[in-house]
Amino acid sequence: MRKPMMAGNWKMNKTIAEATALAQAIVAAVGNEESVERVICPPFVALPAVAAVVAGSGIGVGAQNMHWEHSGAYTGEVSAPMLQGIAGYVILGHSERRQFFAETDTTVNRKVHAALAAGLTPIVCVGESLEQNAAGETHAFVSSQVKAALADIDAAQAQRLVIAYEPIWAIGTGRAATAEQAQAICGATVRGALAELYGAQVASRIRVLYGGSTNAKNIAEIMAQPDIDGALIGGASLQADSYAAMVRTTAATYAAH
Repeated sequence: MRKPMMAGNWKMNKTIAEATALAQAIVAAVGNEESVERVICPPFVALPAVAAVVAGSGIGVGAQNMHWEHSGAYTGEVSAPMLQGIAGYVILGHSERRQFFAETDTTVNRKVHAALAAGLTPIVCVGESLEQNAAGETHAFVSSQVKAALADIDAAQAQRLVIAYEPIWAIGTGRAATAEQAQAICGATVRGALAELYGAQVASRIRVLYGGSTNAKNIAEIMAQPDIDGALIGGASLQADSYAAMVRTTAATYAAH
């Protein structure tokens, strides 16, 4: 059985002091909930402080982005070797990176290769716009994003990464996809694309998360879906109580299966 993951993407929120306090509260609340893989992704500047807080708790730390080169003249960027020892995970290709910072399928693929080479677990984001969704282009577009992100990634490597389906129209809008909609894309589209690349057996081992206005109220229904293995959580991860509630609900949902 695929282990469920609750990954909190704090985005550009929390000072170092605030991030440390939030991490402490999360450790206190769900530090022992080992049936769920718990990952928190603070801003770069807070990574070392948060890593120190969660050390020994079983809670993982992730970065929100990274560059594909090891080092060089890339002002303002952070490389995979710089994250080693601080973070074990890295979010790649988030729609906000694609929208505001001109990331492409090609650069996302380069980052996936670099992250895997450095021993990091990539959380690779895919998702369509409202216009694409309305035009019936979701399946084709998201499938192509998955395949492009994983170009020249072999089956063994693919089983070390996580795919997060985040419909752009649901991020931060309060308008989550229904559990059935999320299941259809995570299953037929995302896992379907993985099956085309690696075969059904390998595809069944790769975790697929859903993201987009997930919260403590809707997480049980989402986590009850057979092809959804967790959530990439935005706003609801900025409060320890709501994040903890989502972790506990997920643990209970999986225990009931």
